[in-house]
Amino acid sequence: MNAEILPADGGNLEKGVVHAANEARFTSSNFSEPLTTFTVGWRDPENIESLLSFVAPVIHVGKRFEFKKTDGGEAFLSESDDVRAIGSAFKRVEFSGSSVMGKTYNKGLTVRVDHDDAAGDDWQERHVQLLLRRLYRNELRRAIAAINASTTATAKTWGGDAGQGNPDADIRLALASAGDASGVRPNRILFGEGAWDIRSNVYDGQFTAAAQRAATLSLDDLARKFFVDGIRILGARYQSTATAKAAIVGNEVYAFHARNDLIKDEPANIKRFVTPIDGSNFRVYVEEHSKYTDITVEHYSNIVITSALGMQHLSITDGTGA
Repeated sequence: MNAEILPADGGNLEKGVVHAANEARFTSSNFSEPLTTFTVGWRDPENIESLLSFVAPVIHVGKRFEFKKTDGGEAFLSESDDVRAIGSAFKRVEFSGSSVMGKTYNKGLTVRVDHDDAAGDDWQERHVQLLLRRLYRNELRRAIAAINASTTATAKTWGGDAGQGNPDADIRLALASAGDASGVRPNRILFGEGAWDIRSNVYDGQFTAAAQRAATLSLDDLARKFFVDGIRILGARYQSTATAKAAIVGNEVYAFHARNDLIKDEPANIKRFVTPIDGSNFRVYVEEHSKYTDITVEHYSNIVITSALGMQHLSITDGTGA
């Protein structure tokens, strides 16, 4: 993924503009404990943090760590011989796959706030929220880019005379193919907003009882239909150019295996390794000047595809004419 180009933090920041953070600002004298504590309890109203955790669950590690890259589908399976014989020890759980050294990367953003614009008592918290949302959006884009780089998209046309009148059948086929490849069906499905709209248009345009039922299924009902733990729709956008916005996920459907209670070496398709510092995933620094204040939020993370086995990627063409 091409990283979003931000203005460099050369010391002469423009007010109100988010800049790539300068490491020189990360000093103990500028560290803000109250604002760092604020990040711990903060909940994202735009739901980007929740979507990121759905796609790439957090695994807490040190700044340098070792993890297992899964080599075979057997790593997803459970043991059937966990009964201990008298006088012997329990069977030892060992994770297959090659050991890989990794590290988390220091990421951060800085914004300069002119004191003439600092209205209200919570202006610092509001700017911290702005940076947190931006950092989460960056991470979500990285997670999707990692999935795209590790999968081969299967093209599907939904709707139209030459297209499919049953999008859910394509998804069920992809889930079954994933099970054959890895030994377990994916447990999560992510729809791009565009793909979800195409699915809706296909079923809305059919006047059969089955199509109408499919059109009215909730995400929870659809998850039960596919035998997966959860389904999400990603409609978040980012500023792709100075004058245009782009969807993080367009007409795509992804199916993958992930859980939010994993440990470092436990098998999954994708993980977001995070290094907490003093109990927080983020740290906030405040650099005061006579007429302005620079606020920086930093974190350590690395998004890794730990196994590409069974990951599915459908690229949808709209054949509905809607």
